[in-house]
Amino acid sequence: MPILSPKLEIPLTSADLPTPLLFRSAVAPADGLYPHHRHAWGEFVYAFRGVQEVKVAGHHYLAPPQYGIWLPPLVAHEGLNRQESHHCSFYVSPLLSDRLPPGPCALTVSPLLRSLMEHLRDQPPSLAPSDEQQRLMLVLLDQLANASRANSYLPHSGDSLLGPVLDALHAQPGDNRTLAEFAQAANTTERTLSRRCERDLGMSLTEWRQRLRVVRALPLLEAGEKVEAIALDLGYGSASAFIAMFKRLMGVTPDECRKGALAPRSASLD
Repeated sequence: MPILSPKLEIPLTSADLPTPLLFRSAVAPADGLYPHHRHAWGEFVYAFRGVQEVKVAGHHYLAPPQYGIWLPPLVAHEGLNRQESHHCSFYVSPLLSDRLPPGPCALTVSPLLRSLMEHLRDQPPSLAPSDEQQRLMLVLLDQLANASRANSYLPHSGDSLLGPVLDALHAQPGDNRTLAEFAQAANTTERTLSRRCERDLGMSLTEWRQRLRVVRALPLLEAGEKVEAIALDLGYGSASAFIAMFKRLMGVTPDECRKGALAPRSASLD
């Protein structure tokens, strides 16, 4: 597993940023790991391509390209990308971080937010940003402050009954066993497992499995895989059933997503 380090000109141990707002982007290889670390400033993590994962105090934050992950100052975390990803970090000084949520969360990325980040990615500000670059980053901060908040697109659970079920689906997302079949394999009842899904995930196992399949489909779409093949690999009997599920969750069809037409959903993920 490649061990990565944040693309910064300043050490992580620095007490503060050299400028109130700082933007950096990087391409990370598959299975790249940013080891456990913390810093005095806040950080918004977003993946232009691929899916970025962040682990914080036992919680697993994962977001496809419609969402980014906000980490307040001094929050210890580690980052992981299972497929190659092109991502960015928007670092925010402690004083300005007060404008964003007090705890880690996923934030909805609007078309304007993505366009701002793409512009900053293509024309990265220096450690002494121009007045124009500073204004642009302040607009980005304003947009993040007003973005819809969610907990995580694909939460996880360390529960002794539910955790192994989720791990099994991570290992084989095409597994079509019902909740009752999973409960039987775990020597528990369907009702107990259902309650733990709602308690720990905030959604049914069916909804969670569909989100997992969307996450797994994204890098395959980017790699040019055929929709029909992806659908079969993910447990669907037909491409049409997979396309309908994908559009319901992502707001666009798989082919539209492949072409970069992601449309942020208005519904909360909580």
